[in-house]
Amino acid sequence: MPKLYFKYGAMGSSKSAQALMAKFNYEEKGYNVGLMKPALDSRDGADIVKSRIGLTGKGIVITPKMDLNDWFLHNKQYDVLIIDEAQFLTGIQIDQLKEIAMNSVPVLCYGLKTDFRTQMFEGSKRLFEIADSLTEIKSVCKCGRKAEVNARIKDGKIVKEGEQIEIGGNDKYIGLCYHCWQQGKL
Repeated sequence: MPKLYFKYGAMGSSKSAQALMAKFNYEEKGYNVGLMKPALDSRDGADIVKSRIGLTGKGIVITPKMDLNDWFLHNKQYDVLIIDEAQFLTGIQIDQLKEIAMNSVPVLCYGLKTDFRTQMFEGSKRLFEIADSLTEIKSVCKCGRKAEVNARIKDGKIVKEGEQIEIGGNDKYIGLCYHCWQQGKL
């Protein structure tokens, strides 16, 4: 039976690269892959999934009100779905992905577990509640400990207050261990 997978990690842990490598591996075996991403993440273009190491892929854009069950009914050509930046999906959309996985094809979600305040995103929270498989993609803090916090940087300092979602890459975020984040060490 197909499953709903969530592979999560801090900023810079290679989530997008792993999503794109999974897409390549499935396609190499003859599978038709639906690569998807939320509309909210438009850093590299609305429909582009891009990793820091330069891998890219054209994706299907998931809008905030998109019914994924309805979409899948009209797009049954896919053998597997891979979703990047899944933390930005709604809880309802995660439930819809679970239904797709239970009834049709494997669904691999990649994303952040928590925001810059160490609070879960709606999509990540729901994935932790209902995914069949949870896998942490580990990364290292500059001090050598495991990076687990997505520190938001502004004017060379760690920011701990503000809107939950502010789209950005290396210019605004860095993966740190909890100790360095708490101490404000960049």
